[in-house]
Amino acid sequence: MSKPVFTFAKAQVSAFLGGVLDYVVMIACTELLHIHYTISIIISGIVGAVLNFSLNRYWSFRDQGSEKSPVGSQLIKFVFMVAGSVLLKSAGTYVLTTWLKLDYRISRIVVDLIVSLGFNFVLQNFWVFKKQAG
Repeated sequence: MSKPVFTFAKAQVSAFLGGVLDYVVMIACTELLHIHYTISIIISGIVGAVLNFSLNRYWSFRDQGSEKSPVGSQLIKFVFMVAGSVLLKSAGTYVLTTWLKLDYRISRIVVDLIVSLGFNFVLQNFWVFKKQAG
């Protein structure tokens, strides 16, 4: 398997694990704590992001020298990426749930797939964990 494909595969495993934690926390916040699902997505997004950042920094993008880069600059970039991701997931879930009358749990899965591949992976690979020159 080529290096970019292997990196992509590891990033998807990291995203899946972070996503499962994110989804479980969202359901718990919404169903058990009775928090509106759009707010639950924000809370759960932060929790999932902590796991995702750690896995990506020390495993997925390690072969790109990620663990040798300053954690501060990666963390700042990651926070901006997560903010955009959470906004897209919350708004997208709201739109699908409200306009298409889908259950928020189904809407969230659909939106997550789109945001994870089209936004998160691209930014993590080419910006957050990009190999530093030198």
